[in-house]
Amino acid sequence: MPLRTLPSVGMILLAALLLSGEALAKVYASRSEAVAKAFPGATRVEEKSWLLDDHQLKAIEDLARSKIESRIVTIYTGYRGDALLGYALIDVHTVRTLPEAFLVVMTPAGEVEQLRLLAFYEPEEYAPQVRWLSQFRARPLAPSLRLHGEIDGISGATLTARAVTGGVRRALAIHRTLLERRVAAGP
Repeated sequence: MPLRTLPSVGMILLAALLLSGEALAKVYASRSEAVAKAFPGATRVEEKSWLLDDHQLKAIEDLARSKIESRIVTIYTGYRGDALLGYALIDVHTVRTLPEAFLVVMTPAGEVEQLRLLAFYEPEEYAPQVRWLSQFRARPLAPSLRLHGEIDGISGATLTARAVTGGVRRALAIHRTLLERRVAAGP
């Protein structure tokens, strides 16, 4: 093989590797689509970003038993008129080596209302199914909200199950730390 063709073979291999990673990626819904579906019948949805201080970060991580990847947290609050419908946030984290994103919708009291997978970049066979995600519904933050506690694992996708469970625990810990007093005080 002539030396001049080696760089082109290398470029073809590099392109194939890069494209194969993209082929694994699946985006199920955009942020705006997910937030719109989070609060059916809402007359307004407010978006607020929080910059967590050291105390808030530690409190959330201790409650969640999971690390937070960013100090910036964005929470969506849905209303119908003046009535609070609930809260939603998007958790983005690494499963094995690639990211996953999902929306956690919570009741004003801090229970999971719905869980929606937004994007999954690991191989599709490791993605959590809707049926598996539904076991989080109506669950508050509690010590038993863990794999092999109240949450069943996913056969062959333990890392996904751990990542999702950690993300749900983070969302509920954020609710407890940042929003619980606000709910008790009223709108």
